[in-house]
Amino acid sequence: MSGRAQLMWDEAVTGYDFGRGHPMDPVRLALTMRLVEAFGLDRAPVEVVAARPAGESTLRLVHRADYLDAVRAASADPAAADVTYGLGTEDDPAFRGMHEASALIAGQSVGAAEAVVRGDALHAVNFAGGLHHAMPGGAAGFCIYNDAALAIARLLELGVERVAYVDTDVHHGDGVQAAFWEDPRVLTISVHEHPRTLFPGTGWPQETGGPGAEGSAANLALPAGTGDAGWLRAFHAVVPDLLGAFRPQVLVTQHGADTHVEDPLAHLGVSLDGQRAVALACHALAHDHADGRWIALGGGGYAVVDVVPRAWTHLTAIAAGRPLDPETRVPEDWRHEVFRRTRQPAPHRMTDGVEPRWRDFAEGGYDPADRLDQAILATRRAVFPAHGLLP
Repeated sequence: MSGRAQLMWDEAVTGYDFGRGHPMDPVRLALTMRLVEAFGLDRAPVEVVAARPAGESTLRLVHRADYLDAVRAASADPAAADVTYGLGTEDDPAFRGMHEASALIAGQSVGAAEAVVRGDALHAVNFAGGLHHAMPGGAAGFCIYNDAALAIARLLELGVERVAYVDTDVHHGDGVQAAFWEDPRVLTISVHEHPRTLFPGTGWPQETGGPGAEGSAANLALPAGTGDAGWLRAFHAVVPDLLGAFRPQVLVTQHGADTHVEDPLAHLGVSLDGQRAVALACHALAHDHADGRWIALGGGGYAVVDVVPRAWTHLTAIAAGRPLDPETRVPEDWRHEVFRRTRQPAPHRMTDGVEPRWRDFAEGGYDPADRLDQAILATRRAVFPAHGLLP
């Protein structure tokens, strides 16, 4: 297998545009790619690949035919959007070309899956992807087609027997969980803000998989306000043990940048440096448990200048085997581009100036009165026994 990394990119993915004032501003994708290019991460050993849009048969691996028809109809005439499918809502307003842009993003994630299975790449990144809320029969949470679920479904179609999906977005990865709720070949792990305080209101620790797939879903619901120390403690208390027991052949990870303290739509307190630490951990876990086969996706993230481009550039650099020192200065040309496009000042360095630290759950003991440790224990008690692990 090649050791190369593939970066899935087609400039047309920026056509995924819900309109002026919507939090999912496609400038976040364009600025990320420009920062990747400014650091030379689009050159060897990275191969930049534009995959084809996902076609009908691929989209139907996850989505219902009637929903695909509804998306096409709304895409051709936004006034015809059917709200019973989640289209034409405040979260998911219809726009002309919606089907084409959504299928293109999905195609990049499916292309990443195919590249990893073929051995064309060991790691593949689609930071335009990670649209994890879309359901088989409906849009939700800024997501039209669930590219993460489609990539996993394609992996299974190509003969992969066990796929693990780790979602570190601030919101629960509900659409991916729903797609594989009764499929024991897929382990979904979501680390997110507690459903009491954030959309979509799901992702309770008791959600552990459907009939015949008990233990195939793990949900770690963190208290609002959790910062680096708690987020990393929780991640390391649950994710490595489950991956070790499940033994995936491919690891798919989702890296929504909306866990950041500056994100306007959520309530966690994670730094850019904490996000980088989890990306590094996911890379290591892919090598520890999946022979290095790693597909990394983007996701949410609505601090579109200060956070998203730097977070996903770090992710791309890690996948490329060329991790950036957090103290690296942001290229001046990119800062000028940011101001030209947004009239906002850009950050100067690839760090928030934080050195993430956390206490290991296994070695440091736990505090039964601490809400974070209660969340960790709830998840371990709910799902660990199904994998032969002690809670």
